Amino acid sequence: MIDSSVIVVGGGPAGAACARTLNLSLNRTGLKTLVLDKKRFPRPKVCAGWVGPGLFHSLKINPKTYPHSLGQFNRIIFHVKGMRIPVKTRQYAIFRKEFDQWMLEQARVLVQTHTVKKIERQGRDYIIDQTYRCQYLVGAGGTHCPVFRTFFEQTEKRPAAALVNAVEAEYPCQVSDANCHIWYFEHGLPGYAWYLPKADGRLNIGIGGKSLKLKQQNRTIMALWHIFVQRLLDLALIPGEPPPPRGHIYYLAHKPQSFRKNNAFAIGDAAGLSTLDMGEGIHNAVKSGIMAAHVIAGTKGAGPPGLTRFSLPGLVKFF
Repeated sequence: MIDSSVIVVGGGPAGAACARTLNLSLNRTGLKTLVLDKKRFPRPKVCAGWVGPGLFHSLKINPKTYPHSLGQFNRIIFHVKGMRIPVKTRQYAIFRKEFDQWMLEQARVLVQTHTVKKIERQGRDYIIDQTYRCQYLVGAGGTHCPVFRTFFEQTEKRPAAALVNAVEAEYPCQVSDANCHIWYFEHGLPGYAWYLPKADGRLNIGIGGKSLKLKQQNRTIMALWHIFVQRLLDLALIPGEPPPPRGHIYYLAHKPQSFRKNNAFAIGDAAGLSTLDMGEGIHNAVKSGIMAAHVIAGTKGAGPPGLTRFSLPGLVKFF
């Protein structure tokens, strides 16, 4: 049996932030942390990779010191029912393959490749696949996290109305506009679409729509994807057809529930924390990981500000 004080299931931004914060507290708490992930890092990840400056503030680093590709844009152009609304801002675009690997390296904890199948509670301990044992268990395995499924799914159901279907493509592209564009309700899409130029001559485009409303409309996300691509072609924002998109699902932030049960926690996409207006989940994932670590280490008051339901001002409570 492999023993650890804390086991984090999932090595993405939420899990890595939790492990990183716990490791910073190691000299004081003596907590040993292990990260389990079904994939070997670095690994590709379907994600637009848009983040705000608040992410780097939560990590207590200067964006200029981030050692990998980092696109910066100073304007977002919002499109709402035919209106074009340019907004000055400072935002960034990362590549998740690089960012997630860097975050795990920053954590400086043991990482093992393992697909979690069965979790049991034995006394005060958690047993994973009869192989791993811990006192604290953190679920950071995304929308399909086995920790959430085992300990939270029956009592903390994520509302169907908050589920988003998304498809996106990221590829080398000679863009004609360096600005980020976001469309709301384009062609009746119950959600948003985006055009995000990134560093190293790459572009990320995608759409996300509420699954329940898509079903009610009898429409598919792929049908709306083709409409969106044609829109980009008509606007000359892309020079030709993009590659086939990849899909994923996630939950928008919803009414806060309890994402701690005994010494088990659900953080990041497992808890459903993407912002309502932009669908951005990386910053909230990182903050939820930091907050869970402070609870485990007994330094809850040292955590970052509350999680946001909106990329624009708005707060929700956690734990």
